[in-house]
Amino acid sequence: MQYYIVDAFTDKPFGGNPTGVVLLDNDFPPDSLMQQVAAELRYSETAFVQQNGPKEFTVRYFTPKSEVDLCGHATIATFGLLKEEGIVPSGSTCLNHTLAGDLEVRVGDSVMMQMATPRVVERKVDIARLCHVMGCRVPTMPVEIVSTGLPDIILPVSTLAELEALNPDMEALSQLSQELEVVGVHAFSAVGDQFTAHVRNFGPLYGVNEESATGTANAALTHYLQRRGMAVPGSDYSFMQGEKMGRPSVVETSLTPDGQVYVGGRWYTVAKGELLI
Repeated sequence: MQYYIVDAFTDKPFGGNPTGVVLLDNDFPPDSLMQQVAAELRYSETAFVQQNGPKEFTVRYFTPKSEVDLCGHATIATFGLLKEEGIVPSGSTCLNHTLAGDLEVRVGDSVMMQMATPRVVERKVDIARLCHVMGCRVPTMPVEIVSTGLPDIILPVSTLAELEALNPDMEALSQLSQELEVVGVHAFSAVGDQFTAHVRNFGPLYGVNEESATGTANAALTHYLQRRGMAVPGSDYSFMQGEKMGRPSVVETSLTPDGQVYVGGRWYTVAKGELLI
């Protein structure tokens, strides 16, 4: 199996969010083997890619601990790599079959992927407990669980300094995430600079204490902002993530007139090799 290491949401090496991408010649191998490969590569997600047609693919996503339905940065990396390898021509619109549904992916100088229809997950969050776990003050804006394929707790914080100071109790956050059936917490601060917001994402339940770029969660945040009149259909938005980790990432989102969210960005392939299994 050929594998690649691709940095998503950046056009420079060693920025953005690194992911493993495995291009399959035939059918998917056993789930246990894909899980072992993901654990060996040790990235927050590894994508396994099966080609079904000229512009049609099935992609499965594994963290070091388990399979997840969808991963935004791994999708950006995958389809950027497919363009780079000459498998998909620039300007293509592809179909990506995932466990979260069939999603459209537009491939050009950047890759933009359609997210699942945004929805608010109606589960009650104990705000005091959440803030104790995260080490922050109780926010003035609402806390919600939002999903565009994967559910995350959207946590507003007042200032960039407070965002940078977050130091979650990872064990307690894993327990809370399990109880609420979410991937983790997506914290943001709208600081009024060149980006829509600065963000940090924490998902220790899935073996990812902090992630440097998270497509699905920033799409969920875009929907959250739309519900509060802070984002409007027909406009584009950008989020800065990964600063605290030394891997700055720019995640772009686009709201269509009907409220659908696309998320995307650039990519940079840093390595490739052969899995001798």
